[in-house]
Amino acid sequence: MSNNKNFTRTLRAFAAAALLSTIALLSANVNDSYAQTTSAISVAAARQKVSVDMLRAVDFQTGQNLSWVKDDKAGRLVKALVIADGSDLELTALRAAVVAVGGSVYYRYVSVSGLSVMLPANQVVSIAQRSDVVTISANRMASKSDSFLQNITGAGAANRSRTPALRGSGVGIAVLDSGVMVTHGSLIDRAATNGSRVKKSVDFTEVSDAALAKVKDWRGGIDASLAIVEDPKRRSDFEKQIDADAFTEPDEYGHGTFVAAIAAGNSVLSGSEDVTGVASAAGIISVKVLNDDGLGQVSDVLAGIDWVIANRVKYNIRVMNLSLATDSAESYRTDPLCRAARSAVAAGIVVVVAAGNYGQSMDGRERYGSVTSPANEPSVITVGAVNAHATTTRSDDTVNLFSSRGPTRGAYLDAGGVRRVDNLLKPDLVAPGNKLVSAMATDRSGKSINGIAEQNPGLRRSNGQNKPVVGEQLMMLSGTSVAAPVVAGTVALMLEANPGLTPALVKAILQYSAQPLDNANLLQQGAGLLNTKGAVDLASALRKDIARPFAASALAIGTSLLPTGGTLPLPQTALDGQIIRWGKVVYAGGTQILSGDELFKKFQGFHQHQLFWVKDRVTRMDAVVNASSGLVIGFRVTAGSSQSLVSAGVVSLTSAIGPSQYAAKSGAFTQTSFLIFRLADGTARILGSGVVLSEGVVLSEGVVLSEGVVLSEGVVLGAGVVLSEGVVLSEGVVLSEAGQLLVGAANQATLYGEP
Repeated sequence: MSNNKNFTRTLRAFAAAALLSTIALLSANVNDSYAQTTSAISVAAARQKVSVDMLRAVDFQTGQNLSWVKDDKAGRLVKALVIADGSDLELTALRAAVVAVGGSVYYRYVSVSGLSVMLPANQVVSIAQRSDVVTISANRMASKSDSFLQNITGAGAANRSRTPALRGSGVGIAVLDSGVMVTHGSLIDRAATNGSRVKKSVDFTEVSDAALAKVKDWRGGIDASLAIVEDPKRRSDFEKQIDADAFTEPDEYGHGTFVAAIAAGNSVLSGSEDVTGVASAAGIISVKVLNDDGLGQVSDVLAGIDWVIANRVKYNIRVMNLSLATDSAESYRTDPLCRAARSAVAAGIVVVVAAGNYGQSMDGRERYGSVTSPANEPSVITVGAVNAHATTTRSDDTVNLFSSRGPTRGAYLDAGGVRRVDNLLKPDLVAPGNKLVSAMATDRSGKSINGIAEQNPGLRRSNGQNKPVVGEQLMMLSGTSVAAPVVAGTVALMLEANPGLTPALVKAILQYSAQPLDNANLLQQGAGLLNTKGAVDLASALRKDIARPFAASALAIGTSLLPTGGTLPLPQTALDGQIIRWGKVVYAGGTQILSGDELFKKFQGFHQHQLFWVKDRVTRMDAVVNASSGLVIGFRVTAGSSQSLVSAGVVSLTSAIGPSQYAAKSGAFTQTSFLIFRLADGTARILGSGVVLSEGVVLSEGVVLSEGVVLSEGVVLGAGVVLSEGVVLSEGVVLSEAGQLLVGAANQATLYGEP
């Protein structure tokens, strides 16, 4: 697995599609008619739909050495992602329009209403003038975000408290990453077949947009978007193209194998260090979207999410882990990865995302507003990282300096052209993410190691052997991207204990049972440190038959979630001789802080995974299924129906914490542990009607921080290229004054995480 690759060739091969920049609001009401309106808007208005970097290329202000731009005799050509309003699931008229102006359509997505296209640069604005087009963005690059782990999280205690033990059996975890070494010992099912627990491997990096569409690249006048749902033969051909089950070296970079083993690895047979993951019997579905250098295309990630949604039933995919990131300068409303992740949630998949590793600026200042995309999506579970300081005692745990802080700083333009910043509460919780040891990918011979370990020999770990056994080699990584799979594994245990939980209910349980760390606020740690045993205990206390009445829309708001005679567990957990007090905090609506047992005694409106509530805006997203194939062909977004979002009796802490003031440690800067006292001192408000539709905890644009603190306007990482989330550069996450990541600084940085 040599890293002496031609980087220019790599970029050329893999930069065909990606980060979308600015996309307008999701349509609140979608017309059931498939007819597209083609009435043109003004050029000025159309240009506002086009991302800034695309406009610069269209205006010939830039374009040289950009992978998504090509200049030839016929003029300038660009590759783009065109997002539509969703009124036509087939995008028939839009596809025809692209072809008519000399462009080509490479791919039509399901998780987001959009196309991967090639266009003449001088036709970009004319396509943007169509009323069914929401945005056009450049096709840029994206990349990568009882063992010690079982003890520190409480996963071991959760296992021992049940017979048979919970190990995530039957639950599928989709890992969208750099691939997975199928034959690594940590992923072998030693208790049963002795075969790999990697149930399926697919690879979206082996084909460019044009190759996938089976057309000559950069040729115009072709609509080759794959109707893989409607056409069984095309779907079969497509599946053969992406099938990676026969690959002998599926993870040359090494990140995906490590992530998979953290979530669901066994300890290797030989060696002195137990590196068992959280859900050691869960199935892994490897969706390779990052190449052998840890880089990828956002279009590949979108296609990977499409595939996960389409195959969720076949492989029982209940959890999707995204330890990757792009910039967060765009609102969750319009960001393509956010929208695709939201679609996965609407399809019933729990989506776990790394918060990002940008909590500290290059000059050492704490950096708020540094959460990356798609971690800024309200419906996903966004995970920050803590440093356990090599002990299983949780009282000394601290939030890592590198862990990205909230609030989300994506922005959109409202109807009046005013820039509106999302300012949503994130992360949702934190988990161990410093100096974790897990599987190191190699080739089948064991002689060629992965790119991360080859570049950074200090990350390799001995497993007590004089001569390492192939498939049992280990390495160490830090970052929020290794904290995320800790949570993903916990979710697998929760779903094994109670398969009927909705994604929103899973998220609420994780937050409610988390342990608030001292001296960390709501934007640093969210609800607190993951408490796996507490989450499993609370999940197990609820009705096991939630799924069926919920699917039939027969679960009314306020319906009991407890079985007959059932009670909720005490809000505390005994772990390793410690009593862990739950924080009892749940984020809802993006800016609301709720609490109280009523959240789990009764079914809440926001427990519905098809319902998306943010501030005073409620929308509903429903999958549209092809009648013959049974596969999802798109998602229809409508205004949320009139209903209670929160039942009476739920406790609101939103007003009790006051306005957001950094110096006063109030509002969004309130220490999470302080909320426990607010619950007891009478300042919390018990909701009567139960409906909460308001701005909630607001971070004013005029909030004053301090000399040593930065409020970011979103993580801008130049051309969308992000260094691997798995290698924490504690002194090396270096941003230039222009906001561009200095990839070259990696080799000079400290790669082992914080002390």
